[in-house]
Amino acid sequence: MSATTTVAETARGGSSPTQQALEAQTGLLPYALMAFAVSLPIYVWAGGHARNAAWMSASFVVFAIAWGLFYAVVNWLKEPAAQDLGRRARVQLLAGLVWAAAPAQIAVFADGAGPVRETLLMISLAAGVMCLLFSAPWLPSLLIVGTAAVAGPLAVLTWRSDNPDTLHLAWGGTALAFALALMVNRILRKQFGLAAEREGLMAERAEQAEAARRLARSKSDLVATLSDEIRNGLTGVAHVLAAASGRGGRAAPSREQLASGLDAVNELLSVLNTTLDAETAEAGRLSVELQPVDAVAIARDLVMAHRPLASAKGLEISLHMDADLATADLGAAIGDPARVRQVLAALIGNAVKFTLRGRVEVRIALLGAGRMAIEIADTGPGLTEDELALAFQPFQRIARTSAGATGAGLGLTLARQLARLMGGELRAHSAAGVGSCFTVELPYDPDVRALPAVEPGAAVDGGSGPRLRVLVAEDDSLSAATLRSHLEQLGHKVAQAADGRRAVELTRVCDFDVLMVAASATSEGPQVMAAIRKLEGAAGRTPLVALIGGDPDEAEGSLAAGASAVLRKPFSLPALARALADALAVKACANDRDVAQRA
Repeated sequence: MSATTTVAETARGGSSPTQQALEAQTGLLPYALMAFAVSLPIYVWAGGHARNAAWMSASFVVFAIAWGLFYAVVNWLKEPAAQDLGRRARVQLLAGLVWAAAPAQIAVFADGAGPVRETLLMISLAAGVMCLLFSAPWLPSLLIVGTAAVAGPLAVLTWRSDNPDTLHLAWGGTALAFALALMVNRILRKQFGLAAEREGLMAERAEQAEAARRLARSKSDLVATLSDEIRNGLTGVAHVLAAASGRGGRAAPSREQLASGLDAVNELLSVLNTTLDAETAEAGRLSVELQPVDAVAIARDLVMAHRPLASAKGLEISLHMDADLATADLGAAIGDPARVRQVLAALIGNAVKFTLRGRVEVRIALLGAGRMAIEIADTGPGLTEDELALAFQPFQRIARTSAGATGAGLGLTLARQLARLMGGELRAHSAAGVGSCFTVELPYDPDVRALPAVEPGAAVDGGSGPRLRVLVAEDDSLSAATLRSHLEQLGHKVAQAADGRRAVELTRVCDFDVLMVAASATSEGPQVMAAIRKLEGAAGRTPLVALIGGDPDEAEGSLAAGASAVLRKPFSLPALARALADALAVKACANDRDVAQRA
């Protein structure tokens, strides 16, 4: 394993086998020096009988250099730079080569030592074998430093040998030492690999434990938030319904009570939808459909929608845009129209909700590199740096500014996630007592034209368009009643099937324009849709709308089973109208293809 690859391993966390080998080699350095220190008197005694005893001065110089280098390397290993495995490996390798030079210079000295030649050569070879054994933990060091350490003494012995037995003993001992060092290295590498794997498993286990703790905290915050919001919202609705039913001798609810109950229901639905979207985004299953978006029109609609509430609080709310945007014939932001509206609605709604006096401004401008920025600035209470960071955390609300205000504490978190899913970003800066400014940045294409923006809350004209015969297969009685009411409000005729089998039978014998089938995880909707598509003739080609609960898997399963369009619950009147139009458009496209094929 090379030092280059181990750098990446260390970056991922844990000790790599190479890092452990270098640590083991570093740990053996003091023992290697101790072995050299013990052997030094023997070398001095033998060298004292040599003819060229003055050469010993050079030997001590080499040893002094090696000792000084040793202390320099030990001190360097304590520095942050030693964390780079590639650099550390090179330093330890070079330091080992300096130590390997000591046996070589002893061998050169021994070659002219006269009667103690073979003794000094065997001492130099023993020093080389010590270098070989102490370099065993790291394979590159063993192969390079160990080989270099024994190469000098063996070369001198082989070049001029007076005693063949000594030569054979030297080569045999070196080969045995090298084999033992390789065996030790192999065993240590296995141990280092097991240790690295164990550290990886421990790190993975710690990460999973932390993820489980985060999930538990998230679920706890979710339950706590929803329990308060649901209890408060449903309590108000219960009072209105109790008055409407005449229980307890109460009079019929007034218009103000009905309006309050409707506001409570809408607020509760907003909290639930935001929570579900946030949980879906957290699980990585929230999807967006990118297309050209008229962000200016969406912002203008939202400013108009929030103007009554702003006026009631004495606030001024206004929209400003670049002159280039106001006069351009082409150009549009790129995003999911519904999600862009959701993000801007959350930010503008927060600005109006938390600003007590002053103004709210929505500013739209073009940035460089094909980006559009939509700023929502207010003169509200503002946030400190710590409060602003906390505001983007899930289920966190700022007690100083949100006292008495409803919400789940997920609006900003979800808005940032949606902006990033669309290739943009949500940034914010704020100052306590001055106000806040939130900036949504989206991709912008100057060469496309956006489709007209459709406001989800816009009124739908039930008197226009064709009257459709619609079959509804929904096992939830409340949802079925709501759906029937909306369809009749649009002017359509509605038949209802008690179950999936009945829906298939009615489709076979009756002529419906559109079928609407529940496709939740607990229903048999996909099987019903698949059975309808297997019917012969026009019945099997009837436009089919799947009623889903919001899970992307439900939408994919429904489309795979043959649905022409999907409608997410809880649905609004405009969303229902669009789903019917989409389903009929799919049928029209299929008919056009059939005509073209026959032609």
